[in-house]
This record gives sequence, C-alpha cells and structure tokens, in this order.
Amino acid sequence: MTKIADIRKEYKLEELDIKDVHQNPIEQFKAWFDEALKAQVIEPNAMFLATVSPSGQPTGRIVLLKGIEEGGFVFYTNYNSRKGGEIAHNQLVSLTFFWADLERQVRIEGKALKVSEETSTNYFISRPRDSQIGAWASPQSQQVAGKETLVQLFEKYKAEFAENPIAKPPHWGGYVVIPHYLEFWQGRPSRMHDRICYTLENNDWNIKRIAP
Repeated sequence: MTKIADIRKEYKLEELDIKDVHQNPIEQFKAWFDEALKAQVIEPNAMFLATVSPSGQPTGRIVLLKGIEEGGFVFYTNYNSRKGGEIAHNQLVSLTFFWADLERQVRIEGKALKVSEETSTNYFISRPRDSQIGAWASPQSQQVAGKETLVQLFEKYKAEFAENPIAKPPHWGGYVVIPHYLEFWQGRPSRMHDRICYTLENNDWNIKRIAP
C-alpha cells in the first residue's frame, strides 16, 4: 500500500504572472472558468463552500455555482439547511474551486447575501421537475427515520403537484457571495506555485503576488 505521505504530483502546465491578469478579479475568474469549460474539466462549477457555526466551528461542503451575477457568485440551497442557518448567523463565507486537470485553484472570501425572490423563482422554474419536487420533499440537514421516509415524502409531493406547475418553496432560494478577496493559484514545479491575490480596498482592487 502506498504511503499517503509519498503521494506527490509535479505541477508544470502553466505559469501565472501578475502582468498578465485582468485588473478585475471577476473577469479573471471568468477567463479561467472558460478555460476549465474548454478543457472539459468534470463539474467545473463545483465549489467548496465554508461557513462558520454560532459556536465558531467551520463547516464545509461542495455546492454548485449557478451564475456570476450581481457582482458575485450565485448558488441555491434550502435556507433551513445547516449552511443556511450558519449564513444567517454569520454572512462571511469562503469558496474554493479546484481544477486539477489545469493545476489551478481559486479561493474567494466574501459575504453571502440572499438574491431576490424573483431571481430565485426564475431559477427554480428552470430546474428539472424532479429537482423541484425534491426541494419540497427534503427537510435538508434534519434527522430522518430512514431513506424510506424521504422516498415517501418525495412521492407525497409528486402526487400532490400531479401535473401542475410547482411553486418555489418559501424556504428555498439563492445566495450571491460578494467577494472582498480572491486568490488565483497556478501549480508550478518544486512547489514554487504562482499565487496572485486581489484585495478590495476603498472600492478598488489591490493586486499582489504572494509566496507559495
């Protein structure tokens, strides 16, 4: 069995120079995201969302980016979930994208704000019907007696809505993470990685290189 400590990869695909990045980090992210799409990275919109509990315990999970709008990064969830409760207590969150095929990582820190009801409703309507039913059926993050309970809830709402349009649940919607810090990481040989970060200062983005 391979020792975990012996697992290594030499990063050498690309370089990242401060003179080549966009002055606006959102535009820089869009450029990298487009490259991830062209490279057919598996789920390029998968991002690690970290929140903090009222007791100070950090928690994390993978969610999906669903838009770059309103000056930030949009995702959707159940507002009654653990992440929703933690965001209600502390709006400061972080996002991390890791595109292994491109040897790239993007870290984002900012404040999570609810998007408008109209925005949430428009996105909910665009979802597959079974996903819409699932938003009603799942008491996300709450204990359930067993898998059969969830199946029964799904079938209950499926029958309840029948072939009728499904309204967005009041407890379901989107957040937009408005960033104040972004870091673009490009893997390099000998662990001498390129790291370019943007910090929002007086409504302007300060760009600098930091050591790996």
